[in-house]
Amino acid sequence: MMTRTHAKLGLGVLAATALLGGCTGGGMRNVPVGSSGGGAKDGPAHESYGVESRGEAAPSVAPPAPTFDESAPTTSAPELDSDGEGFGDAARADAASGASKSAPRAGSSQPFEREKRPEHRPGLATQFGEQRFSRVTSAPFSRAEPLSPFALGKVFYNDPQGIDAMASGLGPRQHRGSFPVASGHVDVGLRDGRGRFLSGFTAGGDNFVSGIKGERYTIVVRNHSPGRVEAVVSVDGLDVIDGRPAALKKRGYLLEAHDEVEIDGFRTSSDEVAAFRFGSVASSYAAKKHGETRNVGVIGVALFHESGDHPSRWPSPFDGREVDRRHGADPFPSRFSSPP
Repeated sequence: MMTRTHAKLGLGVLAATALLGGCTGGGMRNVPVGSSGGGAKDGPAHESYGVESRGEAAPSVAPPAPTFDESAPTTSAPELDSDGEGFGDAARADAASGASKSAPRAGSSQPFEREKRPEHRPGLATQFGEQRFSRVTSAPFSRAEPLSPFALGKVFYNDPQGIDAMASGLGPRQHRGSFPVASGHVDVGLRDGRGRFLSGFTAGGDNFVSGIKGERYTIVVRNHSPGRVEAVVSVDGLDVIDGRPAALKKRGYLLEAHDEVEIDGFRTSSDEVAAFRFGSVASSYAAKKHGETRNVGVIGVALFHESGDHPSRWPSPFDGREVDRRHGADPFPSRFSSPP
């Protein structure tokens, strides 16, 4: 039976030879954290949230995006520029500042430099949305293979037209609400703001989900195995915990056996996240924070098993015995009614 408990995230630890993030190596311990109704647990200084043992400051957090009203998202959308992309007053001020700096001085022969604008790309990416409450606490976890996940999964997302174009020519489509990873030991899906799984399908070995611009979504990772699993998750090539380029060495969400975690957004503190919102590529977190949109439109999950355990020991979530029992089910086991 699937149970849902509070999510847990792994904290970074610095080894003598390499920074392993959410891993362990040479006897070092990984300390995950997760959402909980209680406050964050106290621990050593190098285990404090967002600070690595080498003493670096916590990652800077981008300012929150304008608040969205889910019941009427169009009424509270950000202001639009002439190309229809949301930038707001701050961006216009930056553009004006940049234009004034690039303008030639009086009497100068330098040509006027055109204002740089975001690359226009069609389709969806993920915005840095409104702040949502999501408290984290710590729990111990030690990876068996620090930098080698036992399984990798990915889900492509786009608007319906973009998804049709991406999947064109890939063959038959198998419609799904969530997608199996690691032979079904784990599955991954996207839920909308109302808690329903977004429509998706598998074609040509790839997974696809359709989204709608302006809608909020969450990432759901479910563990069907009897072992504990750490899941490092990325959106648009960015780690969902620190918002920086994703890497396998980073910490991840910890799932207990038969557990589920729902990731609401990019983490901004031990108590809050910035919601995932479908938006244009130009208004995406990847574009605004890093100026890089090469990896927009994909969600990745890397799965690590715990030291002392191995997926080969786990029974298949759909083993032969269960299949036989299903085939042997009788739709009319009793031909007549009897008293309760």
